[in-house]
Amino acid sequence: MYFCCVDLTFSRYTKTRIAPTPSGFLHLGNVLSFSITAYLAKKTGAKILLRIDDLDQARVNNAYLADIFETLHFINIPWQEGPTNLQEFKVQYSQTHQLGMYNQALTQLCEAGFVYACACSRSELNKPSFKCPCKSKNIPLESKEVTWRLYTQDAASIFLTDISGNYQSFTLPAEMTNFIVRKKDGFPAYQLTSVVDDLFYGVDLIVRGEDLLASTLAQQVLAKMMGKSAFSEIAFYHHPLLKSAGGQKLSKSAGATSVQYLSQQGFKSEDIYQSIASMAGIKTKVANYEQLAEKITAL
Repeated sequence: MYFCCVDLTFSRYTKTRIAPTPSGFLHLGNVLSFSITAYLAKKTGAKILLRIDDLDQARVNNAYLADIFETLHFINIPWQEGPTNLQEFKVQYSQTHQLGMYNQALTQLCEAGFVYACACSRSELNKPSFKCPCKSKNIPLESKEVTWRLYTQDAASIFLTDISGNYQSFTLPAEMTNFIVRKKDGFPAYQLTSVVDDLFYGVDLIVRGEDLLASTLAQQVLAKMMGKSAFSEIAFYHHPLLKSAGGQKLSKSAGATSVQYLSQQGFKSEDIYQSIASMAGIKTKVANYEQLAEKITAL
């Protein structure tokens, strides 16, 4: 398990973030991630930024946005920077206000010749034997209904710093070869917005699930091509995932039990934490995020 056990003897950081996506109601897996983030922030002296990834407007609605604030308050997860309510988020912190920065980054990549246009459909790309031919087609970037992909074939070894200050070397996973930086609708893709946001807000510690290690590596490659060396100095902690009884990771799209539903059924915050601990195989009593995260990071 990558970067699981933690030695915080000499670790001090300035800022980390909680970065939910409002595409569904938050579930127990989100609570686990928030808990570890809050715990590690407290241990390392980092402030917590609440940064909501809402640029995929087709999947966002007010109920999901409001649920983020309600859930964080219900489970007593603190944060020191970012929106405190739905209205403040919309007025000041929505990613739609950052489009100028994202588009500037896309223009930079375009002018440097680091991207190419891809006209392949999702169904084509999902075929096991299909190989995208667009790289050699020289499709104009301004064409309609094309994605922009990053040239990654020359990506060298990628070095990540863990929360304890240690380094590990990786190579870019095959599924991240020539990944998308601009979607067909013209909006910047997640990998690009995440890099731009973390640099803009001065984040130096990123806590995320181990399923996002591939994204971390892709973002390191992207930041290097953008000339953003500061991104390589960010420390990462990839935590284990909470799994269902069938061994699948919990997700909004898979209909995982939401914190909202559990609270409506009479669950208290300590019940939520005890449920997560039980799912993670922890036998002792757990009543808050610190107790949960301390045991998880010691596994």
